[in-house]
Amino acid sequence: MTTHLGKRPPSKLLTVGHSYVVALNRRLADEIARQSDGAWDVTVAAPLFVHGDLRPIPMEPPRPDGVPVVGVPVRFSHRIHLMNYGRTLKRLIQSNPWDLIHIWEEPYIFSGYQLGRWAGDVPHIFYTNQNLFKRYPFPFSRFERSAIRGCSGWVAGGRLVETAMLGREEYAAKPRRTITLGVDTEIFRPDRTAGAAVREKLGWKNVGPPVVGYLGRFVLEKGFNVLLPALEKLTVDFRVLLVGGGAMKAELKAWGAKFGDRVRIVTGVKHGEVPAYLNAMDLLVAPSQTTLKWREQLGRMLLEAFAVGIPVVGSDSGEIPYVIGDAGVVLPEADIDAWAAAISRLIESPAERERLGYAGRTRALEVFSWPVIARQHIDFFDEVLSFRS
Repeated sequence: MTTHLGKRPPSKLLTVGHSYVVALNRRLADEIARQSDGAWDVTVAAPLFVHGDLRPIPMEPPRPDGVPVVGVPVRFSHRIHLMNYGRTLKRLIQSNPWDLIHIWEEPYIFSGYQLGRWAGDVPHIFYTNQNLFKRYPFPFSRFERSAIRGCSGWVAGGRLVETAMLGREEYAAKPRRTITLGVDTEIFRPDRTAGAAVREKLGWKNVGPPVVGYLGRFVLEKGFNVLLPALEKLTVDFRVLLVGGGAMKAELKAWGAKFGDRVRIVTGVKHGEVPAYLNAMDLLVAPSQTTLKWREQLGRMLLEAFAVGIPVVGSDSGEIPYVIGDAGVVLPEADIDAWAAAISRLIESPAERERLGYAGRTRALEVFSWPVIARQHIDFFDEVLSFRS
């Protein structure tokens, strides 16, 4: 007599995070379900609404082929350290037989602490992107200690994050894995037709001087005190496209006015429009500057620029050198002359732009695509559950 042993039932995963309000950010969850080949049954919990950095964001609908998404209310999303989830999520957590809960929130903010408490004895993993050694004031220090002591493991968002956190006893005692964010290489892809349409919308001819681009927050730590003087030193023809929003908007517009038709400052670009704007650029610059309280944690715009196949030039702040690797140009943060020289070389060399664009696209596919990042998460999830067996 033989006994048929079927496949084990899928493990039930709940993944929670305020960034899931944007549908594009759910690719991790979708790919975990897809790459696990049915071994993980994935559910997403996403806020019904958050106050974003640049605009209010109501929850975007699930993708037709995506995992189930449960919308839950949150409060104080305009102050992320105090943001908290309501009882809807508590009921979802405590009324289902989850095998693992993936908390895509920092453990030192109230919502991270809150979710760890609700998870209780259910294995749960935190995500952290703290790349500086910090001691938080009460009650955030208490939130973090409680959350990490009660968790089953944690994911570091970069190499410097892992290094910083291993200096903390409670972190060092837990299983960990370093896994960066990913990029959707299907949505972010070379599409020069879309880029040409953006240039036309901006009032530019598609054929003309190369476009030096920036994507992100308009704040001082992002390096405008280096980028703007470097651009002023250029003796070659160029155009500049700055896409984002923030406190320096008026200052950047005043600076751009000196260059007439050669500079465009664009705000209010939605997530779905970003790939087209990147395709309108010939190179992307990320001149982030380290401060006493901040250094670049990843540089998502670098991953997105890689994916659309345009060359990137980044500073040596924080995680940027590890992200770029040998697929772009890394420069000293505050060396204005070096920035001017590197940008000038790329403007004058279409062949070098093409070479770096190809290298970036390859790096996006092999290192940062969501299927690759999802498989790394699956391996860690399986490892954490094996400890509990």
